[in-house]
Amino acid sequence: MELSVAQIVLAGKQREIEELRHLATKARLASVIGHLVHALQNERGASSIYLASSGQRFEGTRAELIIESCTVETYLRKSFAQQLEMPAFGNARLYSVMAWVLLGLEALPELRRQIAERSISATEAVNSFSALIAGLISLIFEVADAAVDPAISRALVALFHFIQGKELAGQERAVGSLSFASGRCDPQHQQRILHLIDAQERSFQVFAEYADQPRQKAWQQALGAPVMARIERYRRILVSARPGTELDANLSDRWFDDCSERLATMWEIQCSLVDLLHERCNSLIEVAEQELEDAEGLLQRVRQSPPPRMGMEGRFFEPGLPETNSNGLFAADGEGPRLGQSIIDVLQAQSQRLAAMEVELDSARRALNERKTIERAKGLLMARLELSEDAAYKLLRQTSMEQNRRLVDVAEATLTSPIFVLGQKSSHQK
Repeated sequence: MELSVAQIVLAGKQREIEELRHLATKARLASVIGHLVHALQNERGASSIYLASSGQRFEGTRAELIIESCTVETYLRKSFAQQLEMPAFGNARLYSVMAWVLLGLEALPELRRQIAERSISATEAVNSFSALIAGLISLIFEVADAAVDPAISRALVALFHFIQGKELAGQERAVGSLSFASGRCDPQHQQRILHLIDAQERSFQVFAEYADQPRQKAWQQALGAPVMARIERYRRILVSARPGTELDANLSDRWFDDCSERLATMWEIQCSLVDLLHERCNSLIEVAEQELEDAEGLLQRVRQSPPPRMGMEGRFFEPGLPETNSNGLFAADGEGPRLGQSIIDVLQAQSQRLAAMEVELDSARRALNERKTIERAKGLLMARLELSEDAAYKLLRQTSMEQNRRLVDVAEATLTSPIFVLGQKSSHQK
């Protein structure tokens, strides 16, 4: 069949709808992943107190949370299967992260058995849960990085950074619970909490940049809630006590409850972000389908009612005639509707919209790529200098401040030439 403008216009719109529908399924996948992250965060918090208290507290709560985690895990596995059945799903990296996550999920029963028998330390349990949650959040990252529409991309970037910040808040709850329940101040725990507080702030700043106004307002209200004042008081106790100082173990439950209240508020905002994501996907699909329907009607009229003559004679040599008119289709009298111009309008509108989309997508992807660069630089410093994650980030940030350069620029320089930051180590350690 001979190629035509109509075929290309309609095929482009149909392809757009297919991509949006596929993106909608990825948005649903991100929703289930976020739910499992929330469930595992709660299980991790209860497990840390259970182990730190030698099995005296949170045994029943932990059992209930395991049931919830297993239920959501079942949904995630089904979602994975549905995604894999779809043509052109994902990329090699996404498949790799999915496989890693499934390995982590398959290791959960053994981790839970060790926790129940108290054959694992609270720190080891928290780290194991955190590693799995990190893999799940990486999946959301990959989904956000593959978005093809700016509105969806911005919503996914906001969701990813909010879940990342919420996970850091969940880790803070677990480490603080462990510190209070153990009854003694641990300097490593203090440094970890300080790092988690700082990292939360960075994640929530990016979230606020990409979130819509209602979600921004909800977050500001959460920051001003009375529970935050109580959490700040507990934070001061945890980070200002001298190493080895005794802590009031009775504060463990209060800390856990207040942090849980904060996380519950975050969960509500997270659900709201997911709802917004679904709404935007559905809205874009409806608009695209309507545009396809209108375009089909337009092109059908063109095919069924061709102009009796083209009216092109002499028009190529009229210097004052707009360029688009020279390509138009006119009725017999030369004054009727330019049917061909309607096709051009469709093409131009589509091109302009795609160009605007690319600008928005570039902005969203830039935020994701900057995070990738910083994480890679941290990993390099951890390997080369045998630093902890906290110390590696602290070195990058200090270098950024000393040289008055953006953190991502310092990270890029580190990846290009590790000596760039290695030279900072001696001054940092002094």
